[in-house]
Amino acid sequence: MRYLKIILKPFSFLPAILMLYIIFQLSAQPGAVSGNLSWRITHKLMVITNESFEAGWSPDQINAYAEEFHPYVRKLAHVTEYFLLAICVSFPLYVYRLRGIALMLVAGGFCVACACLDEYHQSFVAGRGPSKRDVFIDSIGVFIGVILVRMVCFVGRVTIFRDWGRKKKKRIRKRTP
Repeated sequence: MRYLKIILKPFSFLPAILMLYIIFQLSAQPGAVSGNLSWRITHKLMVITNESFEAGWSPDQINAYAEEFHPYVRKLAHVTEYFLLAICVSFPLYVYRLRGIALMLVAGGFCVACACLDEYHQSFVAGRGPSKRDVFIDSIGVFIGVILVRMVCFVGRVTIFRDWGRKKKKRIRKRTP
């Protein structure tokens, strides 16, 4: 069982690799394609809002609200994708016993470096360009993701998994003469 854990542990980084791939693919879209995709999502959100709250908005009002909220949806997408990346990077590092400030520095630094590289990558895509503001917005998602992982792991360690650590220590004590 122990060897199986050792073999499977590196696979815990697969979600992070998948998230990096998704971010890279979204950044590789030309400006018009990316803008159109986010506008359609914003428009759909306004339609859902209209139906959910029975607001009775006309199609012109829905379009106007979509235009108004479109920049916020785009920035929220930045925060969300880097939030998810931070979680996907932080959990495996935690599994490898990287904790506390070191976890924040390594996972956070890696994710912010990815955000910088992503913005550099966008400088080669038609209709897009690098933005320091986007790196800052991405960093907010990274910070929230890393803090959330630290909180969840700490709470899990002191509540759910506390007894597992005690049982393991008892087994080790019994083995030593």
